[in-house]
Amino acid sequence: MVPLHDDNPTKITPYVTWVLIVINVSIFLHQNTLDSQELTDFFQLYALVPQELTTTLNGGVVYPLQPVPEWLTLFTSQFLHGSWLHLGGNMLFLWIFGNNIEEELGRFKYIIFYLACGVLAALSQWFFSMNSDIPSLGASGAIAGVMGAYIIRFPQARILTLIPIGIFITTFRIPAVFFLGFWFLQQAIYSIASLDVPPGMDSGGIAYWAHAGGFVFGMILGPLLGLFSSQRKN
Repeated sequence: MVPLHDDNPTKITPYVTWVLIVINVSIFLHQNTLDSQELTDFFQLYALVPQELTTTLNGGVVYPLQPVPEWLTLFTSQFLHGSWLHLGGNMLFLWIFGNNIEEELGRFKYIIFYLACGVLAALSQWFFSMNSDIPSLGASGAIAGVMGAYIIRFPQARILTLIPIGIFITTFRIPAVFFLGFWFLQQAIYSIASLDVPPGMDSGGIAYWAHAGGFVFGMILGPLLGLFSSQRKN
């Protein structure tokens, strides 16, 4: 299922959501200027490598002269993507769901919420793959947090969704509680299934625990930051 847009207009211009999209796209365009070895080094430096974070938290040193400390990759990894499809899917979901959460929280709290969900999502993945040397990257954990906030704030909002039925493709307007609930259920099932696949990542390299964790933390952090406040701050 591919969401196209939601029937949930806002009264603000979602500048923060726009800026997040521009930053993600810009960094990905930069990635495309790197050759294979440079890209590997780039990911090693800025993506979250669970094994390296584990070593650091245990008091060890991974690379003595590395300019980016491992804890900082909890943030930098949120702005890296592995392919155009990875980037496009994430930005589509951020575009559809981010503007409403930005309006509800206000721009400053929205930034805090977004980054915090991304960090907590990355830590969720790290917890189940502490010894993995596979770089974890992408905005999907933070965006999952946005989706978690959306499902509890706008459960009845309609999502225009592209759905293939056999050889045909059609669209339906699906309540957010069903669309996002189904998405979360998929991530939860895949997360549990990945426990039997060492080193904690599924065979496709998708960090399902980050998706599921980000979604749950979004449901928790959103209300704590005023998601249900009657006064909107811009």
